[in-house]
Amino acid sequence: MAGGDEEEATTAMLLPPPAGSAEAGHPPPPVDRLGAGYFIFFTLGAGFLLPWNAYITAVDYFSYLYPGAPVDRVFSVSYMLSCLIPLLIIVLVFPKSSARARINTGLALFTLALLVVPLMDALYVKGTPRLYGDFDVTVAATAMCGVADALVQGGVIGFAGELPERYMQAVFAGTAASGVLVSAMRVLTKASYPQDTHGLRQSAILYFIVGIVLMVICTVCYNVSDRLPVVAYYKDIKRRSQKAEVGGGMTGSAWRSTLWSIVGRVKWSGIGIVLIYAVTLSIFPGYITEDVHSEALKDWYPIMLIGAYNVFDLVGKCLPAVYLLQDANVAVTGSFARLLFYPLFYGCLHGPSFFRTEIPVTVLTSLLGLTNGYLTTVLMILAPKSVPIHHSETAGIVMVLFLGIGLAIGSLVSWFWVI
Repeated sequence: MAGGDEEEATTAMLLPPPAGSAEAGHPPPPVDRLGAGYFIFFTLGAGFLLPWNAYITAVDYFSYLYPGAPVDRVFSVSYMLSCLIPLLIIVLVFPKSSARARINTGLALFTLALLVVPLMDALYVKGTPRLYGDFDVTVAATAMCGVADALVQGGVIGFAGELPERYMQAVFAGTAASGVLVSAMRVLTKASYPQDTHGLRQSAILYFIVGIVLMVICTVCYNVSDRLPVVAYYKDIKRRSQKAEVGGGMTGSAWRSTLWSIVGRVKWSGIGIVLIYAVTLSIFPGYITEDVHSEALKDWYPIMLIGAYNVFDLVGKCLPAVYLLQDANVAVTGSFARLLFYPLFYGCLHGPSFFRTEIPVTVLTSLLGLTNGYLTTVLMILAPKSVPIHHSETAGIVMVLFLGIGLAIGSLVSWFWVI
């Protein structure tokens, strides 16, 4: 195919199809009986963020073991940067990769990373602080989580991008639910044991073991998802759409051209996602766990703030099921407006005396979570729907790459925005 013809064909392939054209010649989509599909995607969303939430929510345990170390900031940089390179490779070699292999490998790596903490505690640390060699191993485990995240999150979001909007909303509601679940687990396990060194150690170990069990459940859920009638229905539509593509296949140069066209389609939504997570990660969890303090709540304060953020992030990610903003430009504008959180959180340390109390910090943390949840879900739902169904998975993975860039920027900025 000549270069000009190839570009014209690529552009034509990326024109949004007429409403309902994807289902042309198909019977109506099957009913998701008992909400099985929604539950599976919700569980998968909870699964791919659970290990990250597990590590950052156990801040009291790691702060005891490694006093003086900027635990959360190190974890953030390690996790986010190790996620970016695999995501970029997946996007570039996407036509030659297997989503099933990526996701199953990632779930196995997640499980292994969660095993590191209880195994190291049982065999080496045994509750002894200042063993900084173990800290290096723990950081390596968070890096392993980052690689696993790239494999699982890119695959799951790409998978959901081929299905109706409610399944993408289910994925992101699951990501938020994992934060709430982990926070609740942390509070319950911490409250179940004596408030001493032994109790802290035992609660953290129990906490990671429960996380491992949940990862096994996620693995089972993913491997039965293809058997759902609603998934099979949309996969059949995707196959037919791919067969109709010019040339019946795609050379390397054609794929690169198509990929850039997809990026062009979703770039503003992607920029919105970058801004959302750059702002969020530069404030949460580093500012929440290290910069603000409470004489009344002591080491419960960061746990309570993380819990508030996670609850409102869940609320924000559930709201699109009630009302989905259909204009991506409005959502992108909202992502720019979130830059106002910087001066507001700065005021919580250096502003008027009332602004420096627990209530304003909690309210702002809750709003940070609410806006993060709602705007993320809206943009991630709309972006894959702006291209034909056979490119929806790629668009979803490209959006995850934008998300990873935002996370990496935010985690790096958190090192410098020490206020």
